[in-house]
Amino acid sequence: MSPMITAVAAFLIDALIGDPRSKFHPVVLMGNLISFLEKVFRRENDGYVLKICKGGILVTLVLLISYGAGVGIVILANMTGLLTAKIFIEALALSFMISPRSLAEAGREIYYLLNAENISQARYKVGWIVGRDTNNLNEQEIVRATVETISENTVDGIISPLFYFAIGGLPLAIAYRAVNTMDSMLGYKNEKYLYFGRVAARLDDVANFIPARITAVLFIAAAAILNFDYKNAYEMMKRDAAKHPSPNGGYAEATVAGALNIRLGGINSYFGVPHFRAYMGDPIEILSPPHILSTIRMMYTATIIFLSLSVII
Repeated sequence: MSPMITAVAAFLIDALIGDPRSKFHPVVLMGNLISFLEKVFRRENDGYVLKICKGGILVTLVLLISYGAGVGIVILANMTGLLTAKIFIEALALSFMISPRSLAEAGREIYYLLNAENISQARYKVGWIVGRDTNNLNEQEIVRATVETISENTVDGIISPLFYFAIGGLPLAIAYRAVNTMDSMLGYKNEKYLYFGRVAARLDDVANFIPARITAVLFIAAAAILNFDYKNAYEMMKRDAAKHPSPNGGYAEATVAGALNIRLGGINSYFGVPHFRAYMGDPIEILSPPHILSTIRMMYTATIIFLSLSVII
């Protein structure tokens, strides 16, 4: 029982204090380690096979160090000899691995800016949470970008780390977070990272495979609880999830789109080059700022359902 009490405590810590911005934040330290190892291993003139091998070595080292750090925290927590202290220390560490409050705060800030018709500032803020160009987005496109990001990040920012904590404790949750951080830094399909970041990208796909599908089911349950269109959420998951360029991202986006009767996907611009992403859902309702708040409610509800089921099981 105590491991899942720890997970609930981590969720409450995140809800109360959020994700502090600090150069000593564990994810920031992971990023620094990845950047350092990239400078050590990546060379532009390496052949593609060597780039893949070196990228694999980087991934292995980061995983070993991250998992080892998790083991060290658990040992430290056990040394206190007090169950409450052990739970608090592990819960505090786990709270750094999840980000519901950060996602919610980012979404609400964009919602309030759009409500105030401050479109330029809303474009600027949505640029903090998405990788696409945001300078020319209209209101509907800003809403779409925000809803897509909150939906997809419910998987890798909340459910996946909690899932790996449930099956492998704090060390595995931290190792997962390292996988996700490596993917966000190295997993690009461009000339620089196509081969060097391939192992990181593929590992992230594998790590999120089960949690993404769990998240889709949780979103359907959340839609039913919140009186959204849970039947359409299920239908859109079946119809559209596989259309997403990621093997996992579509399960969250298509389900949320169905639940809210909106359409996600479409033209995204990256560095001035437009790319079409397959549509998710049908445009029964026009995208508007309240859909951001509905997505945040679905995110929190899905998280609470997961934690409740974990404790019961």
